[in-house]
Order: sequence, then C-alpha cells, then structure tokens
Amino acid sequence: MIGIDTNVLVRYLTGDSPAQAKVARTLVEENEVFIGTTVLLEADWVLRSVYGFSAVAVAQALRAFAGLPQVNVEDADLASLALSWVGKGLDFADALHLARTDGCVAFATFDRAFAKRALAVTAIDVRQL
Repeated sequence: MIGIDTNVLVRYLTGDSPAQAKVARTLVEENEVFIGTTVLLEADWVLRSVYGFSAVAVAQALRAFAGLPQVNVEDADLASLALSWVGKGLDFADALHLARTDGCVAFATFDRAFAKRALAVTAIDVRQL
C-alpha cells in the first residue's frame, strides 16, 4: 500500500497538470493506496479555495475517490459521515470535528452558524456558547 499526499489526490481529481495527472492516475490505478484524514481535509481546502469548487462538488469527488476499490481511507466511516454532512450544509472540517465526538455528551462551540447547521443535520448535542 502506498500513502498519497494531497497534491497527488488533487492532480488525480483535477488533471490540471497533464503530466502529473497521468502519474497520479497510474499510481492509483496500479496500486493499493492509502489516504489519510488530513489529506482529505487539505484536499477539501485546496479544491475550494484554489480551484473554486463548491463544498458539495468537493465532497462528491472525495466520496467517489474513496469508493475506488484500491483506495483505503483512514477512518473511512468517519470520513463518509462527515462528507455526507457536507451535503447537508456543514463545512467539511467542522463535520470532521463533530463526527469525532462519538462518546462525548456534547460538542461546544462559539460558532453560532455552525451550531445551528449541526443541530439541523445531526442528533449530537451541539452547544453554542
């Protein structure tokens, strides 16, 4: 298994550098690869901020990539849950934070908008301070 960096994932998804995209595609297609949660998080940020993709489009692309048979995702269930919440209006980073609270009695935040969105999509007790 080969762990991949954000830049490999971004080249694979965007094809913005044809030579690097070809290398990324070959690497992913010919090997079992591992993608860490931090790589997913950074890819989300890069694709939204640098490439201008919508949060929902990024979540769809990351889910599709994660669903490839040769791709192994760190905490796959957690990542899948967080990506599903993006489709319901949460920011991916916030969704990851929230998904990690399994076993906690509540999640506290000063972010009023996040708390409101989180309460609308999860059963987690999100407390706006």
